[in-house]
Amino acid sequence: MVDQAVARPVPKVSVYVDTAPFWEAAKRGKLVLQFCKDTNQRCPNTRGDYIRTCLESLALTYRKTLAALEDMLGRRIEVIHIVGGGSQNELLNQMTADACNRPVVAGPIEATAIGNILVQAMATGDVKSLADARRIVRDSFPVKRYEPSTADRAAWDGGYERLRSFAKTSY
Repeated sequence: MVDQAVARPVPKVSVYVDTAPFWEAAKRGKLVLQFCKDTNQRCPNTRGDYIRTCLESLALTYRKTLAALEDMLGRRIEVIHIVGGGSQNELLNQMTADACNRPVVAGPIEATAIGNILVQAMATGDVKSLADARRIVRDSFPVKRYEPSTADRAAWDGGYERLRSFAKTSY
């Protein structure tokens, strides 16, 4: 599925997936098409186009969340960390870097299990601090870094502005 999405062009459609109608998986496909029609956007017409639209919209939603976090914190977040199973989706990770214009560090894959083990090790005193636990993870598990591309900056910014305009409505 990801291979089909890679061949599609950069964002031309933005779907505001962070709303209640999209939370019900069974209806999601029809809702994406309806959202595109309702907002006068080109509807995805192939499987690859549909997948790419969904992944791009997710990456743009990450950008919206990042902006909200930065606003709350009063500072810029320089690097996005993606852990767990989602860290294996190379296309989404690159799209996230591009959409957010920030480097993305993906991994480790088994973050929940690793975190659980390290918290237990901290409780028994085998690991002395959170800084030590983080060093253990850095030294023990591979991560992959994705740098944002500048080639399609205007397209990503346009997609983000569309997404923001949809988020302001009560769709």
